[in-house]
Amino acid sequence: MVSDVESVRVTHDDYATRKKHMLIGVGLVLLLLLIGLALWLTSRSTGLFPVKVNGKYGYINKSGEMAIQPQFDRAEPFNEGYAPVRIDSKWGYIDKTGKLSIAPQYDLADPFSDGVALVGMGSHLGYIDKNAKYVINPQFDGAGQFGGGRAPVLVNGRWGYIDKDAKMVIAPQFDEAGNISDSMAVVRVGGKFGYIDRSGKMVINPQYDSAGDFHDGRAVAKLGNKFGYIDKSGKVKIAPQFDSAGDFSDGLALVSMGGRYGYINESGTFAINPQFDEGGNFRSGFAPVWIGNREGYIDKHGKYVWNPVS
Repeated sequence: MVSDVESVRVTHDDYATRKKHMLIGVGLVLLLLLIGLALWLTSRSTGLFPVKVNGKYGYINKSGEMAIQPQFDRAEPFNEGYAPVRIDSKWGYIDKTGKLSIAPQYDLADPFSDGVALVGMGSHLGYIDKNAKYVINPQFDGAGQFGGGRAPVLVNGRWGYIDKDAKMVIAPQFDEAGNISDSMAVVRVGGKFGYIDRSGKMVINPQYDSAGDFHDGRAVAKLGNKFGYIDKSGKVKIAPQFDSAGDFSDGLALVSMGGRYGYINESGTFAINPQFDEGGNFRSGFAPVWIGNREGYIDKHGKYVWNPVS
């Protein structure tokens, strides 16, 4: 399960790119699965959901009908009307009709957020608008998505935050930094995670071994050997009891107990009992779940709206 800085990108000396993940919980998950989950945890769906059929990706609608035929080598969720897709080795963007609105040309491409999208070409990361024009030229070795007019960036080995003019508004000082979510961001100082506000002020002191983004006023945090949830004051709202846990979305959060995944509500009660091998966050009433390597979608009652397929 993905948490902490799930949408932050970093680059390597060999010009490869990867998503920087902090795993909440135990066990290993395939990198591609993690990337897909990370994007699900941070996107706002428009009612179209990526599915893989016979080796190609397309999109279904909320009725479980194929809305965009499978034709892409990879496909990620829609956000702000566009979705990143990969054709051969390059990423571009499609609109809700499936038409390419930005030609495949990037080595990586994240969903749009705050009107811009993080993209990478070669060893550097920058931001484009919906016309594919660079609003911030590629220059960073690490960066995250914009939220509330701020984005985390890596400068000389330390993380800080820029605004949309590329001005550094929070000086690089953190060992890790996540996206702004619910007006706060998770950061790591030394070996502990805490939270800052949009001005960079530490509002919850670093004290957690792992921690996630705030969504719906809750954030997952590791307390002892289990995971629970805190509010924006740092007060425990759901007692630590889970082997792993993810962010709240649509009023539900993905958690695991005994190696199986299910969903809890904001009181900490299971709304969908643990029964899946993995899962992602709910968006627009749907969530992706996995049985083995087969992916399906469920509604908030736990009913399949797209049966698991390989």
